[in-house]
Amino acid sequence: MAAPKLSPILGVVIVNFRGAADTIECLESLLRCPLQMKIVVVENGSGDDSVARLRGWAAGTVSSVAESAELAGFSTPPMAKPIAMAEVTTDAIGKGPIAPLSMIVSPDNLGFAGGNNLGLRHLRADPRLTAFWLLNNDTVVTPESPGALLIRMLATPRVGMCGTVVRHYWEPSRLQALNGSSFNLWTGMGRSLGGEEPATMTYSPQDVADATDYVLGASLAVSRGFLDAVGPMAEAYFLYFEEADWAWRNRRLGSDRFEIAFAHGATVFHKAGSSIGSSSARSARSPFSEYWLARSRLKFIWRFARLLWPWHWALCWALVLRRLIRRKPAHANAIARAALGLKP
Repeated sequence: MAAPKLSPILGVVIVNFRGAADTIECLESLLRCPLQMKIVVVENGSGDDSVARLRGWAAGTVSSVAESAELAGFSTPPMAKPIAMAEVTTDAIGKGPIAPLSMIVSPDNLGFAGGNNLGLRHLRADPRLTAFWLLNNDTVVTPESPGALLIRMLATPRVGMCGTVVRHYWEPSRLQALNGSSFNLWTGMGRSLGGEEPATMTYSPQDVADATDYVLGASLAVSRGFLDAVGPMAEAYFLYFEEADWAWRNRRLGSDRFEIAFAHGATVFHKAGSSIGSSSARSARSPFSEYWLARSRLKFIWRFARLLWPWHWALCWALVLRRLIRRKPAHANAIARAALGLKP
């Protein structure tokens, strides 16, 4: 007798690092969506009161607050409490039934990739999940977004990665990106597709998908087949370039590589880098962000375009000089340490 056909549902991974209020607002928006989902929050070694606050939110003793009055309708009024939230220890990941909402508490900060990989390991144990959405904790989603994302992935032959429309949380009339970025190996920089344009701009969804070299990590979905063939997100970077690394590993599959899709019917509002100072504006980046951006760029180039590595190492020193000219010695020192392979 043939096995019964399983109805596909969506898995969602949210990594929390010292951002419980953001995570709670994100969860409130997700739980309003009609699509069936399995959601896992990875508490990534915050070392603060995040675990207690997330537990309190589920129990109904910690309030959800929408930071933007303009977007409050996506996360308020609060969902009825208590909400069942299973707590999973790191040695029980992927074992037993996967609850609709789970929290994994990691004792250590595993970085962006490591935190997401914990959540993916857990959710992949549910055979009904055909797609996995990595969603930044500082986002809010529209009710139709999960469904539009899953429909696009199911409709795309050999889909691997899929993104969404991402708009700025604080300026929702502007785009952060359509799907993701194009990437220039010579500069080592991505260019956000549609970035900073009005959200009302016209575009061809297929042209956007074709122009996408990698999907923005704030709203990045991958298929089960992609994970099986390409593997988990690379953890060597700690921050930045993880999504580009994933896309370039997929490219190495040649004719067997997976497609990049674009769910233009899904919209995510993103606060963008609030916990680590990784603003899209170069002038607003923190030294911490500058260090990891330079360090990860060098790692990526070494892995995928090694002949260009000396050029990029020299570019780091040009950036050091530029920061010194702009009287930003802490930023210059951070980039220099990255170029020399020293710790932050």
